[in-house]
Amino acid sequence: MGYRELQYHIACQRGDVGSYVLLPGNPDRCEKIAAHFDNPRKVAQNREFTTYTGCLDGEMVSVVSTGIGGPSAAIAIEELTAVGAHTFIRVGTCGGIAYNVTAGDIVIASAAVRYDGTSREYAPIEYPAVSDFDVLKELAAAAESLGCKKHVGVVQCKDSFYGQHAPKRMPTSEELLYKWEAWKRLGVLASEMESAALFVAASALHVRCGTVLHVVWNQERRTAGVEEKEDHDTESAIKVAVEALRRLIAGDKNKVR
Repeated sequence: MGYRELQYHIACQRGDVGSYVLLPGNPDRCEKIAAHFDNPRKVAQNREFTTYTGCLDGEMVSVVSTGIGGPSAAIAIEELTAVGAHTFIRVGTCGGIAYNVTAGDIVIASAAVRYDGTSREYAPIEYPAVSDFDVLKELAAAAESLGCKKHVGVVQCKDSFYGQHAPKRMPTSEELLYKWEAWKRLGVLASEMESAALFVAASALHVRCGTVLHVVWNQERRTAGVEEKEDHDTESAIKVAVEALRRLIAGDKNKVR
């Protein structure tokens, strides 16, 4: 895709989106996130990609949904980079793995286990999927300033939702169960489906990317018989992402000076 062309999947071109972009999975979450911007407007909607653009502290910013999984997330970051975006924050949901990660908590990913397929088409498996340090730092600072219960560390990314939630019925059950136990022993915080692809694609594209996640539930706690209500209110994660963008925008303006 040329830089001046309408991007094939997101249906946007230069001028439609800001340099700073929030990336939820669910298209229905875009309007809710855009409400935190000044003068938000809906720019485009095509397939799983819904785009709103507005302003934060005088800077043009956008929110673009990516759908579920690495392939469409990588498409989004590719096409958004092609039209001028350079800083991305995934704002998503996850399921806790570590026992102390509970429903309603915030998880900020420092890195991601590459148990996906998309990232392998960007880099050999030996290359790590890591958050941009500046984005990671500002996400952690934002969560701290907002008083959120946060966890910072490694998350696991997979391509099959039901490979995680119904592993015993899969033909590959032995591998799935063995590796899940490994993630637990390694202290992996949570499981989700996009950050590994986004982090590695961002490295290849030389742009910044980080992730903040809302914990819906923790299946390890449920397996242990601990009663815990699912929590689907993503507002805290959204506020952390927006505050982190403000901090990144301010920091970038100071660098220019």
